[in-house]
Amino acid sequence: MSAKPQTAAADARVVNEDKPVSKSPRRRARELALQGLYQWKIGGNDEAAIEAHLADSDGFEKADRQFFAALLRGVVAQHAVLQEQLQSFLDRPFAELSPVESSVLLAGAYELANYPQTPYRVIINEAIELTKGFGGTDGHKYVNGVLDKLAARLRPVEVEAKRAARAKN
Repeated sequence: MSAKPQTAAADARVVNEDKPVSKSPRRRARELALQGLYQWKIGGNDEAAIEAHLADSDGFEKADRQFFAALLRGVVAQHAVLQEQLQSFLDRPFAELSPVESSVLLAGAYELANYPQTPYRVIINEAIELTKGFGGTDGHKYVNGVLDKLAARLRPVEVEAKRAARAKN
């Protein structure tokens, strides 16, 4: 997959005392991808129908459309492999997860595997925020734990460097 280089700053929220917090184009793309994955999981809709439907959503024009499409299509195409990678870190069968948590976990796993230029902590934090916004009460804690363990497997050098830096401080 060819992804354009991305910095953590592009994923961060823009905060200004005069304006309310606004969502980055990538955050909005992740939200739309989550909505699309939910439609795919619950309704069985195909990617083209989902993309067409979401293109009419409020705020779609503010999303990183290329990232949205890559995330949605990538998760759908690789869902079996992603699900298998996640399963060893779950306390129950993947099918028993809520549709929101399973969709967030699949998207987070896809990003961890395919977007090495995005720091793993950014990906996990974005997944946590999505789960807080759309999922159950404590679902974000579960998502955090699972993706943290997956990151240690998929990105051991990056995770160990982050832990070593924290230990020094």
